[in-house]
Amino acid sequence: MQGQMVLQENPSLPKIGFFKKLYDNRIFLLLVTPGTLFLIIFFYIPVIANLVAFQDFQYSDAGFWYSLFHSPFVGLKNFKFFFASADFWIVLRNTVGYNLIFLGLNFFFAIFFGVVMSQLRNRRLLKVYQTSMLFPYFISWPIMAAFLYAFLSTDKGVINHLIQSMNGTPIDFYNTPGIWPLLIIFLGVWKGIGYNSILYFATAMGIDPAYYDAAMMDGANKWQQIKHVTLPHILPVATLMLILNIGGMFRTDIGLFYIVPKASAPLINVTQTFDTYIYRALSTSSDLGMSTAAGLMQSLVGVLLILGSNAIVRKLQPESSLF
Repeated sequence: MQGQMVLQENPSLPKIGFFKKLYDNRIFLLLVTPGTLFLIIFFYIPVIANLVAFQDFQYSDAGFWYSLFHSPFVGLKNFKFFFASADFWIVLRNTVGYNLIFLGLNFFFAIFFGVVMSQLRNRRLLKVYQTSMLFPYFISWPIMAAFLYAFLSTDKGVINHLIQSMNGTPIDFYNTPGIWPLLIIFLGVWKGIGYNSILYFATAMGIDPAYYDAAMMDGANKWQQIKHVTLPHILPVATLMLILNIGGMFRTDIGLFYIVPKASAPLINVTQTFDTYIYRALSTSSDLGMSTAAGLMQSLVGVLLILGSNAIVRKLQPESSLF
């Protein structure tokens, strides 16, 4: 120990230089270079463009960066205009309301199906279930919208053909807002249930079988094994995913809320969220300042939600917190 301390404190020993360290780790640095460049170009440099949220952005022929640094500064005017607009409360209600429902349903069904599949012993049947549950996740929203239109179309839809065959009156689904909240919730949960359950399934499959053997020796039935062995082991992963999902409370899938309803005007009150609002603001009014303000607010609120939920988890269950 004394010899090691002498070696560490001896000033005559040569120090390894910074460039020598870079050279010694050149292979590892080369491996991370593409990912680092990707993050810098597509994530860190665009952060500067958030200045638009505080400007009356006026695009110039000299280019975007010239316009960014020469547009007049208006402070919080874009935020005030966004908060004062009649659409703000509708957008807030829809975004938070749908995400709360998705959070609860996805959390429950992902854990439920992940645990159920981990208990299956027939591997062939397990593969069939996994494939059938994952298949919707790989279907894009435009294709999903086309399938849905084939069922809901007023003149050619399967459902309206059935209604007409029974001498009923066709329903104009794309002008009937009342059915869309349930339809959107069903599609969102159905599409993501297989993908969301993979992590819990993998965690449950990684549990040491000795725990189950000990539980069976104590006389535990299948439900008691799940309750006292499986669920406690997947709780840290479930807590981590819950924190991350809470951070996305102000973000929605624009494909589900814009493409699937065919951007129908009568459905705006039940399908308008922050993401569709920003897209419509950019595509119709080209109000880049207000759109950037709305997007920046989404990111800031998401960070605060993650920090807040992580602080709560750290107090209740420190080993399951992010940091």
